Amino acid sequence: MPKLAANTSLLFAEHDFLDRFGAAANAGFRFVEYQFPYAWPAQEVAARAKQAGVEVVLHNLPAGDSTKGDRGIACLPGRESEFREGVERAIEYARAVRCPRMNCLAGVARPGVARERLKETFVANLGYAAGKLKAAGVQLLIEPINPRTVPGFFLNTSRQAEEIVDAVGSDNLAIQYDLFHMQIVEGDLAETIERLLPKIGHMQLADVPGRHEPGTGEINFAWLLGQIDRIGYAGWIGCEYNPLGDTLAGLKWAKPYL
Repeated sequence: MPKLAANTSLLFAEHDFLDRFGAAANAGFRFVEYQFPYAWPAQEVAARAKQAGVEVVLHNLPAGDSTKGDRGIACLPGRESEFREGVERAIEYARAVRCPRMNCLAGVARPGVARERLKETFVANLGYAAGKLKAAGVQLLIEPINPRTVPGFFLNTSRQAEEIVDAVGSDNLAIQYDLFHMQIVEGDLAETIERLLPKIGHMQLADVPGRHEPGTGEINFAWLLGQIDRIGYAGWIGCEYNPLGDTLAGLKWAKPYL
């Protein structure tokens, strides 16, 4: 049975962020993930998760300034020091909540910078982060994101992610496979997941095209989640979607798994 994790950055938006841990637990979730916890003190996040009795399984490295268009900085030359500072800050938060996995967003490609230069920067930053996180007992992930949702994003396909993982050459780097993004970019989800299974460290889901809960779009989740079980995936699947309405009302699809 899939191990579902509520993404509390998007789900339970009816509540303040720190109250969403309890809301997730009350809905039946034992695991949670979130995108960026850095607006709240690490120990306060940890205390609220512990109080709710949920396990934090994933969050992102700092990704720059979203108000200035940043969607990650790992591929951007000239921001290596900022990236390394972000790694240290992320480790602090991961330790506080005992989070075992960390996602690194590549960033939006900068106009006028050669793609090979962006790739070299990304690989070098990942090599640094993978080593630091391994020492802290945390696995590093990279996530391909579709360019419709984030125009210009550097990493778009599962093949590209696989190439980056191979180029870094660390046993502490894996792929975060988001069903929403990969359905838009390439489809063929079941075959791709089975092929990449040894390199997948985490999954996320949302339906296409609206990025809402399963059952609101084109993906046959009842079959696909069963197939992911059949091939032996034992990790978590984060529910990273925007509820079409009330979060609880939209969780009918998840009741067999909670």
